[in-house]
Amino acid sequence: MADSTAGVDPSKPSIARVYDYLLGGRDNHAVDREVGDYFIRDLPGSVAIAFANRRALIRAVGGMADDGIRQFVDMGSGLPTTDNVHQVAQRHSPGARVVYVDDDPVVLAHGRALLAVDDRTAMVEADLREPEAIRDHPDVVRLIDFEEPVGLVFSAVLHHLDDDERPADLVRWWADRVPPGSRVYISHFRSGGNEETRLAQQKLQDTFGRGRWRTDEEITDLFGGLELLEPGLVNCPLWRPDPAPGEEAARAGAGARELTVWERMISCALSRKP
Repeated sequence: MADSTAGVDPSKPSIARVYDYLLGGRDNHAVDREVGDYFIRDLPGSVAIAFANRRALIRAVGGMADDGIRQFVDMGSGLPTTDNVHQVAQRHSPGARVVYVDDDPVVLAHGRALLAVDDRTAMVEADLREPEAIRDHPDVVRLIDFEEPVGLVFSAVLHHLDDDERPADLVRWWADRVPPGSRVYISHFRSGGNEETRLAQQKLQDTFGRGRWRTDEEITDLFGGLELLEPGLVNCPLWRPDPAPGEEAARAGAGARELTVWERMISCALSRKP
């Protein structure tokens, strides 16, 4: 396998590796675990956020594939884990094509070894904030036909862009370049106007120099004029919960228990370009 340590400064934490650690992964360093342990110890619901986000992503990709989407671009994909986008998409739609985009050296090394498993998937090194470079990348040109509907995935990534980086403009740039019938999925840290939110945001700012919790209105604004599909913007544990018996399904039914403050800190929505 490719050397996952090439180009990595072990003294600096990585957002992707901290997220991997919270999900129980092993592709992280001591400096990442130190940050992760802060969240686990002092903001213990952070682990619930990570898992709620991942489960919602799996449901979203499966839903898009069931709706006829056959090609996906996963922006800021992060480290491979179970049920990656290409696995979910191809389970619902054999032959689906997926491009993963990231700029973290460890993500790229592991992604190229584990995600680019056939000629229908690729791992592209690019900065999320440079959409033209992504659009013109040879692997994107090879795999994604922008004359056909595309599933654009922004899973837990736009909250790592500050306001002056104009995340809504970034989403709009892509939405303008995909045809009608395309889907845009966004999950995002949601501000609760409470101390937990403030502390979590401050930790990201102190560690990575970026990170922005946003209100429901601000998250909805990221979609621009796109049509939000049912159930709209909701907390991720309640976004199209699995019909099988289980905790998430029970929450969606009558008499569901109140979500914890942490479970309310990650929201998501799926939109369609008319």
